[in-house]
Amino acid sequence: MRRVLVVDDEENLRVVLRTLLKRHGYEVETAAGGEEALALVDSFGPDFVLTDVRMPKMGGLDLLSTLSAKGNDATVIVMSAYGNTDLAIEAMKAGAYDYVQKPFKPDEVVLALRKAEERELLRRENRVLRDEIRKEHRFEAILAKSASMQRVFRTIAKVAEYKTTVLITGESGVGKELVAKAIHSRSGRRAEPFVAVNCGAIPENLLESELFGHRKGAFTDAVHDRQGLFEGASGGSLFLDEIGELPLQLQVKLLRVLEEERIRRLGDSRDITVDVRIIAATHRDLTQETNAGRFREDLFYRLNVLQIAVPPLRERREDIPLLVDHFVHRNNARLGTNVRGLDTEARRLLYEYAWPGNVRELENTIERAMVLAEGDLIVAADLPERVREARDPVQVQLASGELSVKKTTRVIEEILIRRALQKTKGNRTRAAEVLEISHRALLYKIKDYQITDL
Repeated sequence: MRRVLVVDDEENLRVVLRTLLKRHGYEVETAAGGEEALALVDSFGPDFVLTDVRMPKMGGLDLLSTLSAKGNDATVIVMSAYGNTDLAIEAMKAGAYDYVQKPFKPDEVVLALRKAEERELLRRENRVLRDEIRKEHRFEAILAKSASMQRVFRTIAKVAEYKTTVLITGESGVGKELVAKAIHSRSGRRAEPFVAVNCGAIPENLLESELFGHRKGAFTDAVHDRQGLFEGASGGSLFLDEIGELPLQLQVKLLRVLEEERIRRLGDSRDITVDVRIIAATHRDLTQETNAGRFREDLFYRLNVLQIAVPPLRERREDIPLLVDHFVHRNNARLGTNVRGLDTEARRLLYEYAWPGNVRELENTIERAMVLAEGDLIVAADLPERVREARDPVQVQLASGELSVKKTTRVIEEILIRRALQKTKGNRTRAAEVLEISHRALLYKIKDYQITDL
């Protein structure tokens, strides 16, 4: 961190600064303007750029924005003549670290560079620390430090080596496919294919052919033999996402595959043996679906040998800061942005929001905010309106400083009742069981809280 590129159209000043900085142990190159400086950046690789604000053709502001657009991370310090302080402040808003005002004393320049060195060292140490934290809390491609997710990790580690069917449950966006991939990656099948299919995204009339394949002439458009996903995943793992959307007639065929490990292509008269580990996932309550006759009970029991429940993001808020830093880091590399993070208010809003779309919604929210951010920090105004205004009532109540147990309990109790009724689709008997209260007590509380909108 000792390379300095001095950019100024005054030759005498360049000579003075070169002599001064070399005497203090810096390696120095000089340029008479912004364009010449850009030509030197790649070959010289400066840690710091000391540039005048006003120069012919390309001034300091244009140089700063060009360096930023190229993804160059050199720390920029601007020099401004007396009366150009506003320009210097504008440069700092655009990403410059500091400015010195001309005419300056030699010590002022050296002090500015020393401060920049200390700041850059802290930034690098923080980056290393963040990387270490990410490694510590990473399980395959999943980042989490919450106790509930650590339990999920331990379960994955235990079941990965066995061919037993696994059912992953959880709301949309919690990362069920990442859990499935982690199971595959930790198993002895890791070198073989991991094939994923969303059972709700393929039309019913095409799904059977997609899963089991077909023979030429099996139907109008079958102009050649086609291998299905079961055969494609042979030796590896087949991830059946949204298994609750599988039509009943295909549920029968899937049950047969699970029991016999044999499939039959459409239009074929012979069976094919397959060696596939089935990992299924659903956001539905398959017990309710079974009771309603929409899902076969025998298939449910065959799939539900080992169940992994992935908790929603609102129940593991301690994972939010870790995920936010990860998404910022990844998007900077992917989008070419230079966002350092979020300010205090933006972080508070993210922490207090209920995240109905879970990790997927958080990821999309961070990407949107990074694109809209005007500086190197995401602020509250960069977040969607739903995040800025739709605060989680429990968090708001606790953050308000309210000390009344009675008032706070009422707020939390109403939220739990609403969530239980929503989860059970308005079934009050089942909701009472989930809440672990009597049906009569639930009816009384529904009336007391005037819950009529479910």
